[in-house]
Amino acid sequence: MTLAMPTLKHAGEELRDSALRQLDSAAKALNLDPGMHQFLSTPERTLIVSVPVVMEEGHLEVFTGYRVQHSTGRGPGKGGIRFHPSVSLAEVEGLAMLMTWKCAVTDLPLGGAKGGVAVDPRKLTRRQIERLTKRYTAAILPIIGPEQDIPAPDVNTDESTMAWIVDTVTMMTGRHSPAVVTGKPVELGGSRGRTEATGRGVAFVTLEAMKRAGRAPENTRVAVQGFGNVGSITAKALAEAGCRIVAISDVSGGYASASGIDVPKAIAHVQSSKQRLLEGFSGLSRISNDEL
Repeated sequence: MTLAMPTLKHAGEELRDSALRQLDSAAKALNLDPGMHQFLSTPERTLIVSVPVVMEEGHLEVFTGYRVQHSTGRGPGKGGIRFHPSVSLAEVEGLAMLMTWKCAVTDLPLGGAKGGVAVDPRKLTRRQIERLTKRYTAAILPIIGPEQDIPAPDVNTDESTMAWIVDTVTMMTGRHSPAVVTGKPVELGGSRGRTEATGRGVAFVTLEAMKRAGRAPENTRVAVQGFGNVGSITAKALAEAGCRIVAISDVSGGYASASGIDVPKAIAHVQSSKQRLLEGFSGLSRISNDEL
């Protein structure tokens, strides 16, 4: 007798499956037309690109990039670009679906899209990341634009990344193109407060949920998984609202203190760290991400 081995799913596949389950639930509640249900179950367009980058040592490395447009039925695609080793087609598809749901439930005239490159930016110099960004932009240029698909910052990308995208599109089209992305520097027409917006949004929603549950911030302990741009700002905003931040973590591990963590001090440590990680932050108990 042959026993079938269980299939272990990649985190990206789990994310995509979760988005599909959300669609199934909504379709059932709305009695959605089966054809429309099927249409929303798959992306409208998927682009997979090779991103060659000449490293400082002179050798060539090739990374895989993606841009997925799940739905443009409500308007141009909208969604960030992430640089992370775990980026996969399944992950990007799932994230693009989630962008469709987000824009729809908030009644924004936008569709859902997402992009990313499978790369560990911590192993690259700033110059190499710039080359990677510009080459990736050139590869996805045929399907992005203010009326087609508008990228934005995401994991390990920021306003500098968006500025490089604007520069590349401007050079390749011969037209100044700041509208091709959001999240760009204020000097290029970006919005003030954009860098903090996502993290503060998470904090606002959390505080509203606590309010509805009858929980006072002063009596609430909070653990924050992830301490990049979003997680750190969320932790800071919740601490300012009166919550006690008892645990934080990033890819280097977790840190905990029952009496509360000095969030500004943790942020300062990350900003001064070469790897921009919590690793080495002293005075707290070490825990794993699973324990958090």
